[in-house]
Amino acid sequence: QVQLVESGGGLVQAGGSLRLSCAASGRTFTSYVMGWFRQAPGKEREFVAGTRWGGGTIYYVEYSEFVKGRFTMSRDSAKNTVYLQMNSLKPEDTAVYYCVADRGPGLRRAKNDYEYWGQGTQVTVSS
Repeated sequence: QVQLVESGGGLVQAGGSLRLSCAASGRTFTSYVMGWFRQAPGKEREFVAGTRWGGGTIYYVEYSEFVKGRFTMSRDSAKNTVYLQMNSLKPEDTAVYYCVADRGPGLRRAKNDYEYWGQGTQVTVSS
C-alpha cells in the first residue's frame, strides 16, 4: 500500500524558511513523478513543484511561477523521500501543503493527474 507522509510544517515569520519532507513507502518510486501541491483556505488546490525521472540519476524539477526562485525541491531516491526547501516565505504562502506521486508519464500540474496524496502539513506564515 502506497503511503506518503509529510512533515516539517509549522509557523514562521515572513521572510523565514521551512523545509518540508515527504517519505514515500509501499513501492519503489524511482521512476514516479513526485511533487507538491498546496491549498489555502477558500482557494483551489494548486501545483507548487514537481520532479520527474530523466533516466539514471537525472531528475528534472519544475516550479510554479509564484515560488520560483524561493522554493527548491529535491529528491533522495535511496530514501524514497522528497523535500521542499521554502525560503523568503510570504503570508500568501500560508496553506496546507500536500505531497503527491504518480506513475506518470510526464510531469503535469493538474491535481487530478496525481494518484497518490499525503495527508498534508500546515504551513503558516505570519506578517
